[in-house]
Amino acid sequence: MTETTGPRELWGEGVAADYDASCHELYEPDVLGPTVEFLAGLVDSGRALEFAGGTGRVALALSAHGVDVHGIEMSQPMVDQMMTKPGAELVPVTIGDMANTRVDGEFSLVYLVFNTIMNLRSQDAQVECFRNAAAHLRSGGCFVIEVMVPALRRLPPGERFVPFDVSADHIGIDEYDVVNQMLTSHHHWISDGKAEIFDSPHRYAWPAEYDLMARIAGLDLAERWSGWQRDPFTSESTSHVSVWRKP
Repeated sequence: MTETTGPRELWGEGVAADYDASCHELYEPDVLGPTVEFLAGLVDSGRALEFAGGTGRVALALSAHGVDVHGIEMSQPMVDQMMTKPGAELVPVTIGDMANTRVDGEFSLVYLVFNTIMNLRSQDAQVECFRNAAAHLRSGGCFVIEVMVPALRRLPPGERFVPFDVSADHIGIDEYDVVNQMLTSHHHWISDGKAEIFDSPHRYAWPAEYDLMARIAGLDLAERWSGWQRDPFTSESTSHVSVWRKP
């Protein structure tokens, strides 16, 4: 018989402890390397600020590349995990909400990776995130986000579920609420006769909506790619890396 444990606290200690293992593929050199090279190329001689840096995957690698990196992160347990890693003492992190938390000084780059803009679950909050990024940027600085393109083309009429991973020890299903532009990722892990549940709610948006948020914040679209290696963004792209610049 399989024992089912209750849902994990969103971004609490349980999730933080397992976070790196759950996304280990993002640490592969062919993924992390192009990410760091892309971002470092936009920093010039200035500083970089990461919104929602989590356990430091990108911030620590960018810092090791020679960039002065700061962070804003809401989850103390995620920051605690980051602080166990080499080089973490070089990346100061402020605990707070990326939509409204300010840190001192100006930055030439603010960035937000791996769909994390979607953790802000209202349009107003996402707009405030763009405004907060713009407020931190010096003239000519850039705001970069990496985010999925909604997979609505995979939804048959009347359906709301899209599986994204079905394996021996994990079942992952995205549930779309098309009316409200909400997406809940349902995770079920099965190991040693136990099943563990984790649900994470998100708000999705199309690239054009993010462009409008940028305009509201006084930013102009500079680049848009399918990924960190600057592959062209097309109608078949499943994600995008977008760069907006402060005039």
